[in-house]
Amino acid sequence: MSYPGVIQQYRSLLDIPPHTSTVTLLEGDTPLIPVPALADKLGGGFELLVKFEGLNPTGSFKDRGMTVAISEAAGRGVKTVMCASTGNTAASAAAYAARAGMRCIVLIPEGNVAAGKLAGAIAYGADVLQIQGSFDDALNLVVELTEKHPIALVNSLNPYRLEGQKTAAFEICETLGSAPDWLCLPVGNAGNITAYWMGFKQYHAIKSTGLPQILGVQAAGSAPLVLGHPVEKPETIATAIRIGKPARGEQALQAAEESRGRIIAVTDDEILAMQKMLASNGIWVEPASAAGLAGLKHEIDSGRFDPHGKRIVGVCTGHGLKDPEIVTRGFAPKTLPSDFQAIESAIAEME
Repeated sequence: MSYPGVIQQYRSLLDIPPHTSTVTLLEGDTPLIPVPALADKLGGGFELLVKFEGLNPTGSFKDRGMTVAISEAAGRGVKTVMCASTGNTAASAAAYAARAGMRCIVLIPEGNVAAGKLAGAIAYGADVLQIQGSFDDALNLVVELTEKHPIALVNSLNPYRLEGQKTAAFEICETLGSAPDWLCLPVGNAGNITAYWMGFKQYHAIKSTGLPQILGVQAAGSAPLVLGHPVEKPETIATAIRIGKPARGEQALQAAEESRGRIIAVTDDEILAMQKMLASNGIWVEPASAAGLAGLKHEIDSGRFDPHGKRIVGVCTGHGLKDPEIVTRGFAPKTLPSDFQAIESAIAEME
């Protein structure tokens, strides 16, 4: 029997109203992949696993929360949903809205959305509007519009989004039999780090699975939680976390503090280097998804973190197909004649 989706699987653990009418694409149940070779590259002596959320239906972790947000809205007869997005939320909202027969309106910041993500929103039938401003500007407009009109907001300000996203913590505990020692993940709008901590605390209260320490990682050009103030013009190649004023920022800081963890920043070069390291282990992720493990490497290399003997989970939030241009930009395959010897010689030269 196939996995029923996060609502049916965990309904008794979700704080959702009785009117919720399940709209699902059978999201969740993503793999927890051991990566011993990567652990060895980082110094060895510890267990490292990747929670690959890029294998959700629309290619990102957003589906966990979106199924709940859309299901709650559907249950009260909502006809239109709306979100601001740097890409992943747009694709997910559009897919689940289409599944529910709803209209989906998306506001995106001009020039700051990867083509693979925008293509998803368009394919699923969203009405996409681009604004001359940042993600934070777009979110402010969405909040204002949804307060004035009968439209449901489905960004992570919607509490039902977090109810769905916390199920990833449940799955990790169930797979491992306990919480890991450390959880490393990217931080953008800060809903995911907030949701994971909610999930680990709730599951521990029921099953005594323990609690992890959390390492949240922002991009250096978009690190308001590290700097201690909003970033007016955030810049990073990791578009999914290019957010200067996280909606759940205070809760993210609280999660890091309560877990005895921390939130740090890494450079774009460190993020891209980790993206390549993950791909060399068979896991292709979009740049932002590599930030959590880039942060782990940064802390190990700097001597601020000793991983020896620990079990560590890195959350990779989106598939590499979300932003393929990062990999293909500037690449031109060598063109050869259709000749055996020419191909054989070229292969030998590439060794």
